[in-house]
Amino acid sequence: MKKLIVGALFTLAVAGCVKPEQVTRGEQPGLDLVTREAPLEPIAMDVAVTEINVVVPAELKVSEANTFKPKADIVWREDPIGNRHEQVQMIVADAMKRGADRLTGARSVVLDVTVNEFHALTQRTRYTVGGTHAINFTYLLRDAETGAVIKEAETVQADLRAFGGGEALAAEARGETQKVRITAHLANVIQQELSFAPEAEAGA
Repeated sequence: MKKLIVGALFTLAVAGCVKPEQVTRGEQPGLDLVTREAPLEPIAMDVAVTEINVVVPAELKVSEANTFKPKADIVWREDPIGNRHEQVQMIVADAMKRGADRLTGARSVVLDVTVNEFHALTQRTRYTVGGTHAINFTYLLRDAETGAVIKEAETVQADLRAFGGGEALAAEARGETQKVRITAHLANVIQQELSFAPEAEAGA
């Protein structure tokens, strides 16, 4: 019985040295385990965008309700009432071109962009509490000569803090409208996206 008790205590002592979340199967001393969750190392991309295609799907829901946060995919008010899909397409296309024009790499590519959400502020929200410009898009890169995909489709949540109340009025006085700020923001986002890519994709 004494031997059994000693054996049990030894087993508990050893077990206490290993944390429950650690996986030790197949681990070799001195080697770091690499998991699927580990981030890929970014490397510079050497591309120049020669063509940009921006699509705003017709099925995206538009709202003209002047509430704090309408339930819709597209909320846009700075242009006159009209085809909001076309207005958003022009804004995003302009932003993508501005960002892409800053890239002067050796490989010519085509940039395909699909807008999933473009939710700016309503008048009621802009002139009171402010909020967030919620913008979501998916893009991929294709070789300009062969059409082959060189960067698989990736979805980007490109939100931007939206001014409200006095801050919004002051920004407008400086010429910083929602369109100006969103365009500049998206240009920076796509430039960063196209400047670097995960190492696993860069060799495509």
